[in-house]
Amino acid sequence: RLIEQGKNPLMVDSKAPTLSYRDFIMGEVRYNALARANPDRANALFDMAEMNAARKLAHLQFLASQKFDENK
Repeated sequence: RLIEQGKNPLMVDSKAPTLSYRDFIMGEVRYNALARANPDRANALFDMAEMNAARKLAHLQFLASQKFDENK
């Protein structure tokens, strides 16, 4: 229906996070265990995952903010 109205059908309607990425994943046993078993490797992986998640969210927000032209 949004396309028929000439509107962008992509909407990002999730709330902003209330925890940091690391605080959120450390609540998961698998990530917590990795951090205990190999802290240096875990920190490197967590940093990469955090940057990747932020990049994906920014890209989705960018796409949702664009004008929609169904002829393109």
